[in-house]
Amino acid sequence: MESISDYDDKKILVIGLGKSGVSVAQLLVKLGAQVTVNDKNTPKDLTQVDTLTQLGVRVITGSHPLSLVDEGFDLVVKNPGIFYDNPLVAKFVELGTPIVTEVEIASRVYDGTLIGVTGSNGKTTTTTMIRDILARHNHHEVFKAGNIGIPFSGVVQNADSHSTIVAELSSFQLVGTQQLHPHVAVITNIFSNHLDYHKTRENYVAAKMKITANQTAEDYFVINWDTDEWQTLSQQTKAQMIPFSRLGKSHEGTYVKNDQIFWRDEEIMPTAEIKAVGDHNVENALAAIAVAKILGVSNEDIIHVLRSFGGVRHRMQYVMEAQQRIYYNDSKATDIEATEMALKGFKQPVVLLAGGLDRGYTFEKLVPAFRDHVKAIIVFGESADKMADAAQLAGIKTIKHTKNCETAVPIAFELSAPGDVILLSPANASWDQYPNFEIRGDKFIAAVEQLTGKKEK
Repeated sequence: MESISDYDDKKILVIGLGKSGVSVAQLLVKLGAQVTVNDKNTPKDLTQVDTLTQLGVRVITGSHPLSLVDEGFDLVVKNPGIFYDNPLVAKFVELGTPIVTEVEIASRVYDGTLIGVTGSNGKTTTTTMIRDILARHNHHEVFKAGNIGIPFSGVVQNADSHSTIVAELSSFQLVGTQQLHPHVAVITNIFSNHLDYHKTRENYVAAKMKITANQTAEDYFVINWDTDEWQTLSQQTKAQMIPFSRLGKSHEGTYVKNDQIFWRDEEIMPTAEIKAVGDHNVENALAAIAVAKILGVSNEDIIHVLRSFGGVRHRMQYVMEAQQRIYYNDSKATDIEATEMALKGFKQPVVLLAGGLDRGYTFEKLVPAFRDHVKAIIVFGESADKMADAAQLAGIKTIKHTKNCETAVPIAFELSAPGDVILLSPANASWDQYPNFEIRGDKFIAAVEQLTGKKEK
């Protein structure tokens, strides 16, 4: 970690007492700031509060008092999930107080190699693939951080100029950056997500593109080349542009030709040897290979990792094979595109478990994938009826309603046959029934374990 004086004796308000808020508060104290942390909730466990208090941090919980606006803060560090129209945040916006997210603070003190990964889908898998490939290749430490659940501001405190950090960066994090400067930036894809937060698709895309905003000709911008929109977005970068294309639309970076992956003119490996299933994981692997080749990694290291990489928990995670059924947990599929890609990854018949938070849209876009891959569907949650409507349009004859993803598991077994895939890929957020997609996925796995009497792999 580089020692800087930017925050010395500055009054800084951290809004949000989650993992990233606690981590960045600790970092700011090390950098000499006067730190106040505010959270609207009063935590039941006061361990984190006590830890911060002992460091000299003022902690205010139970509400977002608007009187904080009058205290003359030099900077606000906002939890990425807090909306900008939150009354307290909106007051600081009106006042013109700079508002950033913790990844911005962390990036300013990090003097090693930074690789940033964003996109609507595939961020975590691509981040993990890159980290695992580089860790096998490098003699120095390679860390994962960011939206993957590991605060960037915590990792930088244990990193040095010889290390590499691969950071998953969400649009919520990126919109609050100013000087973030990855040496290699990756965009896996861009669809229409989180419009309740960003208000317009244009704002959402602009947030994603901040990952390359400060790059120079000495840096690299790796982007999916398989739509005209993404090709056009690539023109905004000053970095060296490296495309990847599952559809073979460019041969300037990584691409697929005759079921083989190439880096420019160099053959790397067959797509069939990538252990993580599905076209979307081929795309994730293409992005990871592009980063690896930029950084001089050998084909041997790349192939070794991708042949053994079985996916990330809750993201097309292979759970087990039991009683001749194969179970996959794709709870992270919180949008239509993710479920569409998941279904296209299977040649076997699929019994699908889907549904969740009703965000107001319908699921006609899933009809072709339903028609081609799904033999039966069990729906649950607020969007169950809309999901069932799409299944009917696809001609699926077996459509069952149930309470939640746990009760769906035994029903799925009864509807399946030997050789079938039983897949949780909800195409919806979890918040109508579960605090987050991780808990939803864990509940699914527990139900599978109870049904089969086996433990997940």
